[in-house]
Amino acid sequence: MPTDIQFELLGLSQQELTSLLEAQGQPAFRGRQLHQALYSQRLDSLSALTTFPKSLRERLISDGYRITYPKVEQHFVSQDGTIRYLLGFADGQSVETVWMPDGDGAEDSDSSIAESVPAAAPNRRATICLSSQAGCAVSCQFCMTALLGLQRNLTPGEIVGQVLLLLKEHQVQIGVDRINLVFMGQGEPFLNYDNFLRAACRLVEAGIPESRMTVSTSGIVPRFAEFAAEPVRPRLAISLNASNDGLRDQIMPINRKWNLEALMDAARVFPLRPRERLTFEYVLLSGVNDTPENAQEVVALLRGLKAKVNLIALNPGPEIGFQTPTPEAVSAFQQTLIAAGIPAYLRRPRGRDIYAACGQLKRSTLVPLP
Repeated sequence: MPTDIQFELLGLSQQELTSLLEAQGQPAFRGRQLHQALYSQRLDSLSALTTFPKSLRERLISDGYRITYPKVEQHFVSQDGTIRYLLGFADGQSVETVWMPDGDGAEDSDSSIAESVPAAAPNRRATICLSSQAGCAVSCQFCMTALLGLQRNLTPGEIVGQVLLLLKEHQVQIGVDRINLVFMGQGEPFLNYDNFLRAACRLVEAGIPESRMTVSTSGIVPRFAEFAAEPVRPRLAISLNASNDGLRDQIMPINRKWNLEALMDAARVFPLRPRERLTFEYVLLSGVNDTPENAQEVVALLRGLKAKVNLIALNPGPEIGFQTPTPEAVSAFQQTLIAAGIPAYLRRPRGRDIYAACGQLKRSTLVPLP
């Protein structure tokens, strides 16, 4: 775990910041000022906090308080404009965060760096795919992140820091540019639940509404009811990826703990807001889960649910023992769902050439040849 976490300001709420400063004899409004500096002004240094007296800034710095953004260790630019960032933390751990211009997050499926980063433009749309853990413990067999295993959970500040860093790098204007966040990078957010939720709250305070956030879970069923009751609740996406228990046991070992019956029971009672649908993600693996029979089983699973399906043709990678299905197989699967009245969308792969697409995040420093 990162050291001296108690001195990190990024990730703290306004009340926590106010309490910290009141303990130093400061008035409550200083907490509001610091909160605004962190999440609205995106200051990454206490020395830049000019709304504070110089003496207070110096005291906080000398006491060890800090604002720590992750460090960009490397970045990779795709032919389609996607950028994969390899971000490092003070303890040597690293994660990946992906910038996708023009959107392509789960909720959009219906429809140094300065020289490589596109210049700011008005009214832009983009999606940031962020990580909640370094590595992942869920071991989905088609995902490169699984090869890392779980290194550790990220703190709220480390999760928030990924977003604030990219907002600064791309000169994003909250309220002008449309930014979507998808918690679909490294890690299972529901296995780092408290830190993920704290980060989501701070990002709402930074100006990104929860309606522009989506969290993906492999199916940590006991968290569903708790998540449904949260005052800040991003949209929910469930990684399905198989149409029956036997198949899901093989490719998603988490199914042996919470099987499809438990998962679908939880999904059926999950409360939805007006015009909201549950999203089910389905990675298609050639000859494994992409047959007409599999499609009909998915129809049966989702019957009666207010749901949509994002279909993802496997993004290949080293050490992954599956193949990408043919376009014909993908289209046939999609049409079976649509014919049954289930909205089904094919997710366009973003950044596949730089290992930035869904399931490819493994902190790779080498990228495949074009």
